[in-house]
Amino acid sequence: MPSVRTLLELDGGRNLDVEVTGPDDGVPLLYHHGSPGSLIQLRAMRRATAGRGLRLVTYSRPGYGDSTRWPGRAVADVAPDVAAVLDHLGAERCYVAGWSGGGPHAMGTAVHLPDRVIGTLVIASVAPVDADGLDFLAGMGEQNVEEFGLALRGEDELRPYLERAAPGLAQSSGADLVREMSTLLPDVDRAVLSDEFGEDMAAVFRESVRTGVDGWLDDDLAFTRPWGFDLADLDGVPTAVWQGEADLMVPIGHGRWFADHLPPSVAVHLEPGEGHLSIGVGALERMLDQLVGAA
Repeated sequence: MPSVRTLLELDGGRNLDVEVTGPDDGVPLLYHHGSPGSLIQLRAMRRATAGRGLRLVTYSRPGYGDSTRWPGRAVADVAPDVAAVLDHLGAERCYVAGWSGGGPHAMGTAVHLPDRVIGTLVIASVAPVDADGLDFLAGMGEQNVEEFGLALRGEDELRPYLERAAPGLAQSSGADLVREMSTLLPDVDRAVLSDEFGEDMAAVFRESVRTGVDGWLDDDLAFTRPWGFDLADLDGVPTAVWQGEADLMVPIGHGRWFADHLPPSVAVHLEPGEGHLSIGVGALERMLDQLVGAA
């Protein structure tokens, strides 16, 4: 499927690396990648969005790939970048989706751009680190416990850890990811890191650290600070949250917290037996049908 990749120049001189596939007249589905992550598109997502007549729009957040770093950015700071991408496309409105570390950014987009977001899909998202009644680290795999623990202590503690981890991602294949993320993968996630999806995820990670770890670092730090919006304001945009009960990267406690604390209008799906990755593979068609159908 043909794609167009653009290095978009923003006001203030920053650049944002953007990729677009799908029909030119399709409503955009703007996808927020995980942490670490990049604009590299999953082929399954390309097919699923095109099959629904949508344009798949991905981008690398500031500090990833060729997108200029924005030190100290908050989660909510994603909104003006999304608005600039939509203006570039000549699109008034879009659907929004975010997986893992992209989940908070998808929610922030919906809250800050309610007139431009038709509906929001949140997949395996982390909850706020200071969420009342949530033990943020409980149930996480060892590597994420260490990473978030360092993020809470600041950049000087976190950066060396990420720089040690980056070379393994920079040369990874799908099989390599099973080894690199060994404490984070239940069997159901290990099973999907093969064939096409494994190849695509490895490409996402390779691009994510190609120019360094700044994007990954700034994401982690942003998650440990106030996000810059009130989750109660999601009530204004059709939103669905999907979380797997076997997830070791973002444990099901986060999904249960969302179920208990998000506005009643938000549909929360807690999927038995699904992990952090497998939910986005096996439930993709259902998630997109709900997203498009709810608008």
